[in-house]
Amino acid sequence: MSSPQPSHFNLIGAAHAAMLERGFQPDFPAGTDKELAAILADETLPAGLEDLRGLLWSSIDNDTSRDLDQIEWAERLADGRIRILIGVADVDYRVHLGSVIDKHAQSETTSVYTGVKVFPMLPVELSEGATSLNENADRAAIVIEFAVDATGQVSDGKAYRALVRNRAQLAYNAVGAWLEGHGAAPAKVAASADLAAQLKLQDEAARRMVGNRFQHGALDLESVETRPVMQDEQPTDIAKLEKNRATSLIEEFMVAANGVMARHFEEAKVASIRRIVRVPKRWDRIVELAAGLGTTLPAEPDSKSLNDFLLARKKADPERFPDLSLAVVKLMGPGEYVLVRAGVESPGHFGLAVQDYTHSTAPNRRFPDMVAQRILKAVIDGGAQPYSNDALDAIATRCTEMEDAARHVERDMQKRIAAVVLHPRIGQVFNGIVTGVTPHGTFARALDPHVEGMVVQGAKGLDVGDRVQIKLIGTNPARGYIDFAAV
Repeated sequence: MSSPQPSHFNLIGAAHAAMLERGFQPDFPAGTDKELAAILADETLPAGLEDLRGLLWSSIDNDTSRDLDQIEWAERLADGRIRILIGVADVDYRVHLGSVIDKHAQSETTSVYTGVKVFPMLPVELSEGATSLNENADRAAIVIEFAVDATGQVSDGKAYRALVRNRAQLAYNAVGAWLEGHGAAPAKVAASADLAAQLKLQDEAARRMVGNRFQHGALDLESVETRPVMQDEQPTDIAKLEKNRATSLIEEFMVAANGVMARHFEEAKVASIRRIVRVPKRWDRIVELAAGLGTTLPAEPDSKSLNDFLLARKKADPERFPDLSLAVVKLMGPGEYVLVRAGVESPGHFGLAVQDYTHSTAPNRRFPDMVAQRILKAVIDGGAQPYSNDALDAIATRCTEMEDAARHVERDMQKRIAAVVLHPRIGQVFNGIVTGVTPHGTFARALDPHVEGMVVQGAKGLDVGDRVQIKLIGTNPARGYIDFAAV
């Protein structure tokens, strides 16, 4: 059983230690300051690029996001299709291949979001400043363009360099509530009929696209995401992040944009790094899982049949659906980065139901996206490729390893944050659901706040899916333990 801990626990220190333990180097190396000063001193923009700063670009991201990677714009074409432009921050323009900052980014491969502190892949003076698509700032960008027809089919994809200017930085929650009709328009949207119309058009395109992907077997998985509510640098509560029309809009646009980039590389006959989720090796266990819920899936992996099952379960039992989603995700196996050589077919992304997918839309926070920018620029300029196949293969392997490490850091910190938040509530009874019964113990999730712990008393006879009243009897922030008793 966990022992009561002091309510104050150094979560930032714990996060830093967790980063080191998992192989990250959260402090920037010697030479960074000198390079950074030179980058920030040079405010010139690239010459000769298409100037798209006059378009009504906007960004939609989390309420707290400061590293803005992409902006969007749309127009309706005469044939009824909707043309979408995604402006992606040109990080490579500021961070040169082989520089100290670049080598550090290649080692870290990703920014890590621990809930109490962001450990950025790039110095914040870049990722939140000079290379972030901040509102009312002129920036160099990679523009990924495509058209969406009435069925959601994407065509006419291309990518090129341009100058852009974000006219409105917006947030998921406010935009989503407005698009869904149960919230007022955000102040910037209410003040501009043109911006309102622009977002409605983007939403229309995204809704077409999600329907098309589901028809081809994209999986409707619903993992539960949470964030701590902070006060005086200490978490006081845990809020559940809800998906909405705004998050769906950005997700659809990013999937399409990453597909356009992958096909661009294929047509240019150059190697690249792809993000894939292989066909599940444990499909037989997914079949068993579905059979236990009264559904027969094909003997061979079939994403369309799996998604039909998931949609039916979401409708039948929405409260347990996140747990079913999590089980399916684990059985599918984690995503990975791989080298795809010129002329070789990609293994594809089973969960997204797409064959062509390369990460290219978040270069401030993911290294593969910086690599994609450099490959694209070489294609555009007709120059030599910046990376050999062996170099790309090594980068892909490193990115997969460090993404897995980042997941461990973030999961460990979620547990510690939850233990700190719940410490003052020891003795309180929560409504819960049993989420796991293993040889190591029985686990249950409180429904509000959304936290999981071990049932250390009264667990006998409980099974996965049982509704249960659970009393909090102990926390241990250092180890991330939360102990419940069934009552």
